[in-house]
Amino acid sequence: MRIPISTFIAGLLFGGGLTVSQMVNPEKVISFLDVTGNWDPSLAFVMGGALIVTFLGYKLVLKRRGPLFDDRFRLPTRKDIDAPLLGGAALFGVGWGLAGLCPGPAIASASFAGPNAYIFVGTMIATVFIYRFIKARA
Repeated sequence: MRIPISTFIAGLLFGGGLTVSQMVNPEKVISFLDVTGNWDPSLAFVMGGALIVTFLGYKLVLKRRGPLFDDRFRLPTRKDIDAPLLGGAALFGVGWGLAGLCPGPAIASASFAGPNAYIFVGTMIATVFIYRFIKARA
């Protein structure tokens, strides 16, 4: 029972941080990405802060013998860069630039952002199922 509660709390913190930082506001994100127009650099500070917290968090947590709610740390082991990784990164970037949303902020904003967020989240979920279906047949 401790794992679902800790996951729920982490999700609340993540969603709250996205909301407070305005990462759930597509206009703010698109203004950040528009470096040749009316550029708004404020999200760079949000991302920089997130990198600092992540860096320090990993340094502190990995000094422990193990995680609090699991039997071992589950860190990525692959280090190669392949076509699916590059394709997924490109698709993510194009989607972020066109819609001003990415998966985390879209889900966090689904309760108040209106039809565009619903369309984005619905399309995202449908795409996951379509990908899994195609992958299972390959």
